[in-house]
Amino acid sequence: MSARLPGPGVLTAWLVATVPAPLVVYEWTHRWEEKQPLSTALWWPVLASPLLATVLAARQPRRPAAAVGVSTLVTTALLAVSLAFFRWVVPLTGEARWGRALLGGAALAVAGALIGYAAGGRLPHRARPASRRGYLVGGLAVVFGALLAQSAVRLGAEDSTIGHPPHEYGGVGPYATSADRFTAPAAGAYAIFALSFSPADPDCRVTGGGSEVRAAEPVSVPPGDYGSDAAVYSWVATVRVPTPGTWTLDCRTDDPEASYVVGDVPEIRGAVGEVIHWPVGVIWLLGAVPGLLIVADTARRRRAPRPAVLTAAGNT
Repeated sequence: MSARLPGPGVLTAWLVATVPAPLVVYEWTHRWEEKQPLSTALWWPVLASPLLATVLAARQPRRPAAAVGVSTLVTTALLAVSLAFFRWVVPLTGEARWGRALLGGAALAVAGALIGYAAGGRLPHRARPASRRGYLVGGLAVVFGALLAQSAVRLGAEDSTIGHPPHEYGGVGPYATSADRFTAPAAGAYAIFALSFSPADPDCRVTGGGSEVRAAEPVSVPPGDYGSDAAVYSWVATVRVPTPGTWTLDCRTDDPEASYVVGDVPEIRGAVGEVIHWPVGVIWLLGAVPGLLIVADTARRRRAPRPAVLTAAGNT
Protein backbone atom coordinates (compact mmCIF):
# COMPACT_ATOMS: atom_id res chain seq x y z
CA MET A 1 0.00 0.00 0.00
CA SER A 2 1.47 3.38 -1.05
CA ALA A 3 1.63 6.56 1.00
CA ARG A 4 -1.47 8.71 1.00
CA LEU A 5 -1.00 12.40 0.30
CA PRO A 6 -3.50 14.98 1.59
CA GLY A 7 -6.54 15.42 -0.58
CA PRO A 8 -8.15 18.70 -1.70
CA GLY A 9 -10.33 18.84 1.44
CA VAL A 10 -7.37 18.61 3.80
CA LEU A 11 -5.38 21.16 1.77
CA THR A 12 -8.35 23.55 1.78
CA ALA A 13 -8.73 23.28 5.55
CA TRP A 14 -5.00 23.96 6.01
CA LEU A 15 -5.00 27.02 3.73
CA VAL A 16 -8.09 28.50 5.38
CA ALA A 17 -6.71 27.98 8.89
CA THR A 18 -3.25 29.39 8.18
CA VAL A 19 -3.73 32.21 5.63
CA PRO A 20 -7.02 34.19 5.86
CA ALA A 21 -8.07 33.02 9.33
CA PRO A 22 -5.29 34.84 11.26
CA LEU A 23 -6.09 38.09 9.43
CA VAL A 24 -9.88 37.88 9.68
CA VAL A 25 -10.00 36.81 13.34
CA TYR A 26 -7.59 39.56 14.35
CA GLU A 27 -9.76 42.11 12.54
CA TRP A 28 -12.88 40.88 14.35
CA THR A 29 -11.35 40.82 17.81
CA HIS A 30 -9.23 44.01 17.91
CA ARG A 31 -9.76 47.71 17.52
CA TRP A 32 -9.73 48.92 13.93
CA GLU A 33 -6.74 51.24 14.32
CA GLU A 34 -4.39 48.51 15.55
CA LYS A 35 -2.12 46.88 13.00
CA GLN A 36 -1.64 43.15 13.29
CA PRO A 37 1.86 42.10 14.37
CA LEU A 38 3.54 39.26 12.56
CA SER A 39 3.82 37.13 15.68
CA THR A 40 0.05 36.69 16.06
CA ALA A 41 -0.25 35.37 12.51
CA LEU A 42 2.63 32.88 12.69
CA TRP A 43 1.15 31.10 15.71
CA TRP A 44 -1.68 29.79 13.51
CA PRO A 45 0.35 27.63 11.08
CA VAL A 46 2.78 26.53 13.82
CA LEU A 47 0.01 25.34 16.14
CA ALA A 48 -1.94 23.80 13.26
CA SER A 49 1.04 21.62 12.27
CA PRO A 50 0.49 18.83 14.85
CA LEU A 51 -3.21 18.65 13.97
CA LEU A 52 -2.45 18.18 10.28
CA ALA A 53 0.27 15.63 11.00
CA THR A 54 -2.12 13.66 13.21
CA VAL A 55 -4.73 13.45 10.48
CA LEU A 56 -2.20 12.48 7.82
CA ALA A 57 -0.48 9.83 9.95
CA ALA A 58 -3.79 8.17 10.84
CA ARG A 59 -4.44 7.63 7.13
CA GLN A 60 -1.03 6.20 6.23
CA PRO A 61 -0.13 2.50 5.82
CA ARG A 62 0.59 0.71 9.08
CA ARG A 63 4.36 1.06 8.88
CA PRO A 64 5.72 3.36 11.63
CA ALA A 65 8.63 4.88 9.73
CA ALA A 66 6.57 5.55 6.60
CA ALA A 67 3.54 6.91 8.45
CA VAL A 68 5.51 9.27 10.68
CA GLY A 69 8.01 10.25 8.00
CA VAL A 70 5.53 11.02 5.23
CA SER A 71 3.12 12.95 7.45
CA THR A 72 5.96 14.98 9.00
CA LEU A 73 7.51 15.86 5.63
CA VAL A 74 4.18 16.86 4.08
CA THR A 75 3.21 18.93 7.12
CA THR A 76 6.59 20.69 7.17
CA ALA A 77 6.28 21.50 3.46
CA LEU A 78 2.82 23.02 3.92
CA LEU A 79 4.06 24.90 7.00
CA ALA A 80 6.87 26.38 4.90
CA VAL A 81 4.32 27.54 2.30
CA SER A 82 2.23 29.32 4.94
CA LEU A 83 5.30 30.93 6.50
CA ALA A 84 6.44 32.07 3.04
CA PHE A 85 3.08 33.77 2.57
CA PHE A 86 3.67 35.93 5.65
CA ARG A 87 7.34 36.41 4.75
CA TRP A 88 7.02 37.70 1.20
CA VAL A 89 3.34 38.26 0.33
CA VAL A 90 1.86 39.78 3.52
CA PRO A 91 4.79 40.72 5.80
CA LEU A 92 2.62 42.56 8.37
CA THR A 93 4.50 44.52 11.06
CA GLY A 94 7.28 43.50 13.41
CA GLU A 95 9.95 40.84 13.07
CA ALA A 96 9.93 37.06 13.36
CA ARG A 97 12.44 34.28 13.83
CA TRP A 98 11.56 32.26 10.77
CA GLY A 99 13.97 29.40 11.42
CA ARG A 100 12.61 28.83 14.90
CA ALA A 101 9.04 28.94 13.63
CA LEU A 102 9.77 26.31 10.98
CA LEU A 103 11.73 24.04 13.32
CA GLY A 104 9.15 24.43 16.10
CA GLY A 105 6.31 23.55 13.76
CA ALA A 106 8.27 20.54 12.42
CA ALA A 107 8.90 19.28 15.96
CA LEU A 108 5.20 19.59 16.77
CA ALA A 109 4.44 17.77 13.52
CA VAL A 110 6.55 14.79 14.65
CA ALA A 111 4.60 14.62 17.90
CA GLY A 112 1.31 14.86 16.03
CA ALA A 113 2.41 12.15 13.58
CA LEU A 114 3.19 9.75 16.44
CA ILE A 115 -0.23 10.37 17.95
CA GLY A 116 -1.92 9.93 14.59
CA TYR A 117 -0.13 6.65 13.91
CA ALA A 118 -1.11 5.28 17.33
CA ALA A 119 -4.73 6.34 16.86
CA GLY A 120 -4.88 5.12 13.27
CA GLY A 121 -4.33 1.52 14.32
CA ARG A 122 -7.60 1.58 16.23
CA LEU A 123 -9.65 3.12 13.43
CA PRO A 124 -11.38 1.06 10.73
CA HIS A 125 -9.97 1.62 7.23
CA ARG A 126 -12.69 1.03 4.69
CA ALA A 127 -12.81 2.33 1.15
CA ARG A 128 -16.05 4.24 0.71
CA PRO A 129 -17.43 5.67 -2.52
CA ALA A 130 -17.47 9.43 -2.81
CA SER A 131 -20.70 11.05 -1.69
CA ARG A 132 -22.58 13.75 -3.56
CA ARG A 133 -22.02 15.92 -0.51
CA GLY A 134 -18.56 16.55 -1.93
CA TYR A 135 -20.16 18.76 -4.57
CA LEU A 136 -21.94 20.79 -1.88
CA VAL A 137 -18.78 21.13 0.19
CA GLY A 138 -16.79 22.12 -2.88
CA GLY A 139 -19.39 24.67 -3.95
CA LEU A 140 -19.40 26.29 -0.52
CA ALA A 141 -15.59 26.30 -0.54
CA VAL A 142 -15.64 28.10 -3.91
CA VAL A 143 -17.88 30.89 -2.60
CA PHE A 144 -16.23 31.35 0.77
CA GLY A 145 -12.76 30.93 -0.72
CA ALA A 146 -13.34 33.79 -3.15
CA LEU A 147 -14.62 36.06 -0.37
CA LEU A 148 -11.83 35.11 2.03
CA ALA A 149 -9.20 35.69 -0.65
CA GLN A 150 -10.37 39.26 -1.19
CA SER A 151 -10.56 39.88 2.56
CA ALA A 152 -7.06 38.46 3.07
CA VAL A 153 -5.65 40.76 0.39
CA ARG A 154 -7.36 43.84 1.84
CA LEU A 155 -6.47 43.13 5.48
CA GLY A 156 -2.95 42.07 4.55
CA ALA A 157 -2.38 45.32 2.64
CA GLU A 158 -3.71 47.41 5.52
CA ASP A 159 -1.51 45.76 8.12
CA SER A 160 1.58 45.73 5.87
CA THR A 161 1.44 49.48 5.22
CA ILE A 162 4.39 51.56 6.39
CA GLY A 163 3.35 54.88 7.94
CA HIS A 164 -0.10 56.32 8.56
CA PRO A 165 -2.13 58.56 8.35
CA PRO A 166 -1.38 59.99 4.88
CA HIS A 167 -0.33 63.56 4.24
CA GLU A 168 -3.16 65.53 2.59
CA TYR A 169 -2.68 67.91 -0.36
CA GLY A 170 -6.33 68.82 -0.89
CA GLY A 171 -9.52 67.17 -2.03
CA VAL A 172 -13.14 67.41 -3.05
CA GLY A 173 -16.42 67.12 -1.15
CA PRO A 174 -18.07 68.76 1.85
CA TYR A 175 -15.55 67.27 4.32
CA ALA A 176 -12.35 67.87 2.34
CA THR A 177 -9.82 70.49 3.41
CA SER A 178 -9.95 72.44 0.13
CA ALA A 179 -12.50 73.17 -2.55
CA ASP A 180 -12.20 70.73 -5.46
CA ARG A 181 -8.44 71.08 -5.91
CA PHE A 182 -5.10 69.87 -4.60
CA THR A 183 -1.55 71.14 -4.81
CA ALA A 184 1.02 68.59 -5.96
CA PRO A 185 4.52 69.41 -4.64
CA ALA A 186 6.18 67.29 -7.35
CA ALA A 187 5.40 65.31 -10.45
CA GLY A 188 4.47 61.66 -9.95
CA ALA A 189 1.78 59.41 -8.53
CA TYR A 190 -0.66 60.43 -5.78
CA ALA A 191 -3.32 58.42 -3.98
CA ILE A 192 -7.00 59.36 -3.84
CA PHE A 193 -8.52 58.40 -0.48
CA ALA A 194 -12.23 57.98 0.23
CA LEU A 195 -13.06 59.76 3.47
CA SER A 196 -14.96 57.73 6.09
CA PHE A 197 -17.93 55.98 4.44
CA SER A 198 -17.63 57.53 0.96
CA PRO A 199 -18.14 55.06 -1.92
CA ALA A 200 -14.98 53.17 -2.89
CA ASP A 201 -15.60 53.32 -6.67
CA PRO A 202 -15.82 57.00 -7.68
CA ASP A 203 -15.20 58.25 -11.21
CA CYS A 204 -12.33 60.67 -10.47
CA ARG A 205 -10.69 62.97 -13.00
CA VAL A 206 -7.90 65.53 -12.71
CA THR A 207 -7.75 68.73 -14.76
CA GLY A 208 -4.72 70.95 -15.18
CA GLY A 209 -2.67 72.73 -17.80
CA GLY A 210 -5.61 74.18 -19.69
CA SER A 211 -8.03 71.56 -20.98
CA GLU A 212 -5.89 68.55 -20.11
CA VAL A 213 -7.84 65.83 -18.29
CA ARG A 214 -6.47 62.67 -16.67
CA ALA A 215 -8.53 59.78 -15.30
CA ALA A 216 -7.54 58.19 -12.02
CA GLU A 217 -6.63 54.50 -11.93
CA PRO A 218 -8.95 52.65 -9.50
CA VAL A 219 -7.52 50.28 -6.88
CA SER A 220 -9.20 46.88 -7.35
CA VAL A 221 -9.15 45.94 -3.64
CA PRO A 222 -9.09 49.25 -1.73
CA PRO A 223 -7.22 48.95 1.58
CA GLY A 224 -8.61 51.09 4.39
CA ASP A 225 -8.04 51.97 8.02
CA TYR A 226 -5.71 54.82 7.08
CA GLY A 227 -6.27 57.89 9.20
CA SER A 228 -6.96 58.59 12.84
CA ASP A 229 -9.82 58.78 15.33
CA ALA A 230 -11.14 61.86 13.52
CA ALA A 231 -11.33 60.34 10.03
CA VAL A 232 -10.84 57.04 8.24
CA TYR A 233 -9.37 56.84 4.74
CA SER A 234 -9.53 54.13 2.09
CA TRP A 235 -7.15 54.14 -0.87
CA VAL A 236 -9.52 53.93 -3.84
CA ALA A 237 -7.53 55.25 -6.81
CA THR A 238 -4.19 56.58 -8.03
CA VAL A 239 -3.58 59.61 -10.20
CA ARG A 240 -0.35 60.68 -11.91
CA VAL A 241 0.49 64.31 -12.62
CA PRO A 242 3.32 65.31 -15.00
CA THR A 243 4.26 68.55 -13.24
CA PRO A 244 3.95 70.11 -9.78
CA GLY A 245 1.26 72.73 -9.20
CA THR A 246 -2.43 73.09 -8.48
CA TRP A 247 -4.81 70.59 -10.04
CA THR A 248 -8.61 70.36 -10.05
CA LEU A 249 -10.12 67.13 -8.75
CA ASP A 250 -13.58 65.93 -9.80
CA CYS A 251 -14.94 62.71 -8.28
CA ARG A 252 -18.43 61.76 -9.40
CA THR A 253 -20.62 59.56 -7.24
CA ASP A 254 -24.28 59.17 -6.31
CA ASP A 255 -23.55 60.16 -2.69
CA PRO A 256 -23.71 63.98 -2.27
CA GLU A 257 -21.87 63.70 1.06
CA ALA A 258 -18.92 61.79 -0.40
CA SER A 259 -15.51 63.37 0.13
CA TYR A 260 -12.12 62.43 -1.30
CA VAL A 261 -8.65 63.70 -0.50
CA VAL A 262 -5.33 63.42 -2.33
CA GLY A 263 -2.24 62.24 -0.47
CA ASP A 264 0.97 60.29 -0.83
CA VAL A 265 0.72 56.77 -2.20
CA PRO A 266 0.84 54.32 0.73
CA GLU A 267 4.00 52.24 0.98
CA ILE A 268 2.93 48.62 1.34
CA ARG A 269 5.51 45.95 2.03
CA GLY A 270 5.46 42.60 0.26
CA ALA A 271 3.77 41.35 -2.90
CA VAL A 272 0.34 42.29 -1.56
CA GLY A 273 1.14 45.87 -2.57
CA GLU A 274 0.85 44.71 -6.20
CA VAL A 275 -1.95 42.21 -5.67
CA ILE A 276 -4.42 44.94 -4.65
CA HIS A 277 -4.18 46.23 -8.24
CA TRP A 278 -5.01 42.87 -9.82
CA PRO A 279 -8.51 42.42 -11.29
CA VAL A 280 -10.92 41.31 -8.57
CA GLY A 281 -11.98 38.37 -10.72
CA VAL A 282 -8.43 36.98 -10.67
CA ILE A 283 -8.31 37.21 -6.85
CA TRP A 284 -11.70 35.51 -6.59
CA LEU A 285 -10.50 32.74 -8.93
CA LEU A 286 -7.40 32.11 -6.82
CA GLY A 287 -9.55 31.82 -3.71
CA ALA A 288 -11.96 29.48 -5.49
CA VAL A 289 -9.25 27.03 -6.66
CA PRO A 290 -9.36 24.80 -3.51
CA GLY A 291 -13.13 24.42 -3.79
CA LEU A 292 -12.87 23.63 -7.49
CA LEU A 293 -10.33 20.92 -6.68
CA ILE A 294 -12.76 19.41 -4.17
CA VAL A 295 -15.49 19.31 -6.84
CA ALA A 296 -13.10 17.79 -9.41
CA ASP A 297 -11.86 15.18 -6.91
CA THR A 298 -15.43 14.23 -6.00
CA ALA A 299 -16.30 13.77 -9.68
CA ARG A 300 -13.18 11.66 -10.26
CA ARG A 301 -13.86 9.40 -7.30
CA ARG A 302 -17.50 8.89 -8.28
CA ARG A 303 -16.47 7.90 -11.82
CA ALA A 304 -13.83 5.46 -10.60
CA PRO A 305 -14.85 1.79 -11.02
CA ARG A 306 -15.83 0.08 -7.80
CA PRO A 307 -14.07 -3.15 -6.86
CA ALA A 308 -15.99 -6.30 -7.62
CA VAL A 309 -17.72 -7.90 -4.65
CA LEU A 310 -17.90 -11.66 -4.46
CA THR A 311 -21.35 -12.82 -3.48
CA ALA A 312 -22.20 -16.04 -1.75
CA ALA A 313 -23.84 -17.31 -4.91
CA GLY A 314 -20.75 -16.61 -6.94
CA ASN A 315 -18.58 -18.68 -4.60
CA THR A 316 -20.72 -21.76 -4.94
